[in-house]
Amino acid sequence: MTLATPASPWYKHRWPWIIIGILACSVTLTLTMVTIAVTHPDNLVSDNYYEAGKGINRSLDRELLAQSLKLRAVVSLDDVTGEANLHLTGDSLPETLVLNLISPTQPEKDRKVVMARAPAQPGRYVGQLSERVEGRRFVELLGVENGQTWRLFEEESIVRDKDLILGDEPIQGAEARMK
Repeated sequence: MTLATPASPWYKHRWPWIIIGILACSVTLTLTMVTIAVTHPDNLVSDNYYEAGKGINRSLDRELLAQSLKLRAVVSLDDVTGEANLHLTGDSLPETLVLNLISPTQPEKDRKVVMARAPAQPGRYVGQLSERVEGRRFVELLGVENGQTWRLFEEESIVRDKDLILGDEPIQGAEARMK
């Protein structure tokens, strides 16, 4: 006759701990992902698509106005002094311009520079950057001519010692409006 040996308790076996470990890891990772999703909302999603669509039409009108004024701009950014120099050619020379350097994914890296016309040199504008800017950006230049706002807008890669040229690319999305 064989004697029955008492079974060891569950916590002395390896497999229950492996299963508990897998479950604990999945719960921990789930709670971490929920925390990240709640504390860092996605600000690239627009809640009002209709208003965004109307804004696109307004942007196209401003870009077509810039095109009809034959505007071109060359922008140079000095990393050392933070000075932004712009040379504007075309049929508009407003007193001030607004240069927006927009990060496609990180709004906290957006920069706005108000540029004033240099009195001694027509077509030259000067502004001051608060921080160094580099990488891929949407570059927007806004000005006013006869009460109407015009806009030069392009996607550019900002690198050291390289000028940005605005107004040299065709306007995307305006093919139907130009006919």
